[in-house]
Amino acid sequence: MENTLIHNSFGLLAVLLIIPAIIFTIDSHKKYGRVFRFVPPLVFAYFIPTILTALNIIPSEAEIYGQIKRFVLPASLLLLTLAVDIKGIIKLGRKAVIMFLSGTIGVVLGGPIALFIFKNQLPPEIWKGMAALAGSWIGGGANFIAIGNSVGATDAMLGLMVVVDVLVANIWTGVLLFMAGRYKSIDQKLKADNSMIEELKDKVVNFQKKTNRVSTTTEYMVIMALAFGGAWLAYLLGNLLPEFGDIISHTTWKIILITTFGVIFSFTKIRNLEGAGASKLGTVMLYLLIGVIGAAADLKEVVKYPYLFAMGITWILFHVIIMLSVMKLIKAPLFFMAVGSQANIGGAASAPIVASAFHPALATVGVMLGIAGYVVGTYAALLCASLLQMI
Repeated sequence: MENTLIHNSFGLLAVLLIIPAIIFTIDSHKKYGRVFRFVPPLVFAYFIPTILTALNIIPSEAEIYGQIKRFVLPASLLLLTLAVDIKGIIKLGRKAVIMFLSGTIGVVLGGPIALFIFKNQLPPEIWKGMAALAGSWIGGGANFIAIGNSVGATDAMLGLMVVVDVLVANIWTGVLLFMAGRYKSIDQKLKADNSMIEELKDKVVNFQKKTNRVSTTTEYMVIMALAFGGAWLAYLLGNLLPEFGDIISHTTWKIILITTFGVIFSFTKIRNLEGAGASKLGTVMLYLLIGVIGAAADLKEVVKYPYLFAMGITWILFHVIIMLSVMKLIKAPLFFMAVGSQANIGGAASAPIVASAFHPALATVGVMLGIAGYVVGTYAALLCASLLQMI
């Protein structure tokens, strides 16, 4: 970290805020904003930190990154779910579940196929590390460690898999964010029915217009206190609640709790804070998170482990092929594919970020599917581990 140009926490925070500020300023410009017709602003917000990391301007790991993930993520989720329409989410139906499970199947089968292709170029007993990675790509960090321990993967092997996880998963997240900016044209080409998603978005947008007003300092104070007070409460309670095996961890509890707080508030007068700019402040926090995730994708690591990286890319490509095939077969909207995939590969922490790329009102859908990933992660990853061992 000391080898980078900027390594002070305040400097890193400034960079992570300056990048989206410049992007949004350009986006609002009549002439220069045209560039975002081709590539959505979110993609720039994601990949610019990645480039800065590759140039040794900012580090790929820093203490403040962990603090942002720990406290800004839940604060953002709370503000983005204040105006959520629970009935509308329930109406989204079976296609969302089918796409999520398709993503799980893609990970379970893609791992053994990738191992078969590259086994002669990979380290001995790499299947153990890949089994752990399957846990991460279906569930999350807790599943990664649980499966790794259960198959006897060494710490060194797990360290290699973390590199593959961060690089490959983050590249795919960037692709999903790019596709999110073009979802209408993609859905139109596939003749997918996204009417329920549009209806859900329209309800939130209409509510925002209805309650929109000039915000007061008092309202901003309340919004920020609510966001970070709720995040802190979720952090404290999440650490107190019991873990259930390797499926429901303290981190999982924190995500569940903060989402529950937001859903509860959506049934009260607190929901009217949306008109004062609650989701806009939540979006500012969201872009901080996107910058942190982008910075973690240290592309220099690819040079060190080219075949591991090739294996990871092949694995996730199989996952993508399965998802795109099922999406076309059942004519599911892109939103279900993107969030279903990220709920597997990224989990409950990043699935709402991809969902929010379509609209902040949809963040809760990402959380729900991400939590489902935690539940099935261990079981599906153990099945994948058995197939890997056979290869």
